[in-house]
Amino acid sequence: MSVTLEDARRVIAAAESRANEIGQPMNIAVVDAGGNLVSHVRQDGAWIGSIEISISKAWTSKAFDISTKDLGDNAQPTQQFFGIHSTNAHGRGVAIFAGGVPLTRGGEVVGAVGVSGGSGEQDQTVAEAGAAAL
Repeated sequence: MSVTLEDARRVIAAAESRANEIGQPMNIAVVDAGGNLVSHVRQDGAWIGSIEISISKAWTSKAFDISTKDLGDNAQPTQQFFGIHSTNAHGRGVAIFAGGVPLTRGGEVVGAVGVSGGSGEQDQTVAEAGAAAL
């Protein structure tokens, strides 16, 4: 089971709607069960520097089947995943800040959404809105 292009479009539409509500242009990426990019959108005015960050957040969330916010909490000094951000699997960096959320169907992680362009709280709320649409 994996995210389809139709699923990704629905996730992105919901995330875009939330980004518009809070008035913060975002980059929104969706990856499938293998961590492969299915779709990405850069809203008008969103930072170009956040394109790769949004994709990294989505990839990281799927690679570890955890939100990047939770991974980040566990990557602080004295925590079990301290230093994980310095690893690099398949050429993509591991993101340890808010904005990456797993996409689940029937209790199984089938992909992830990654959002970047605002504060951590803004990125997280937009990603959660997208994930809720699946």
